Amino acid sequence: MVNFTDEKHLLIDLKDGSFQAFERLYNMYSGKLYNFIMRLSSGNQYMAEEVVQSTFIRIWEVREKVDTNASFISFLCTIAKNLLMNMYQRQTVEYVYNEYLLKSSVDRDSQTEENIDLHFLNDYIDSLAEELPAQRKKIFILSKRQNYTNKEIAEMMGISESTVATQLSLAVKFMREQLMKHYDKVIALLIGNYSARTKDTKN
Repeated sequence: MVNFTDEKHLLIDLKDGSFQAFERLYNMYSGKLYNFIMRLSSGNQYMAEEVVQSTFIRIWEVREKVDTNASFISFLCTIAKNLLMNMYQRQTVEYVYNEYLLKSSVDRDSQTEENIDLHFLNDYIDSLAEELPAQRKKIFILSKRQNYTNKEIAEMMGISESTVATQLSLAVKFMREQLMKHYDKVIALLIGNYSARTKDTKN
C-alpha cells in the first residue's frame, strides 16, 4: 500500500529534478498503470507497454508542474487515457490513409457498395491535395492517383528523382498531419456517409 506521506516527499523531489524520485515513483505505479491500460485496451499488451512508457516520459517532461497535493495516480491515469486515445486515433488515420493508397487505382465511376466509402475517402483526400503547393500536388497525383513511378514522374516534369521523392514525402506527411488534426471530422463524416448508405439500402 502506498504511503501518501512518502509519495508527497517523492513528488516534491521530482519537481526539484530528482531522477531517483522519478524511478521510485515509476516502480510504485508502473504496474498499476499497466493493469489500468490493459483493461481499457481490452488486453492489448503492446499498447499497455507503450502507454506506460510514454506516460512516465511525459511525467518527467512536466515534472515541475506536478501538483504535490493532488492524487498522483489520478494524474497518471488521465495522461495515460489521453495517450491511449491518441494511439487509437493514429491507428485509425494510418488505416484510413493506407486504404486510400492501397485502393487509389479503383475506378472512380464504379458505384458498387463496397467502394462507396472509398470514393468518399478519395474525395476528402483530393480536397487536401488542393492545399498542396502546385508542384507537390502534381507529383502526388501522378504517383498516388495515376501510379507513375518516381523515375517516370522525374522524366515527365524535368526534375530529379530525389526531388520527386522529397516532394512525395512532404505531401504524405501533410496528408497524415491533416487527417490526424481533423480526426473527429473525418470519423464523423465517414460514419455519416455509412449511415446514409445504410438508410438508402433499406429504402
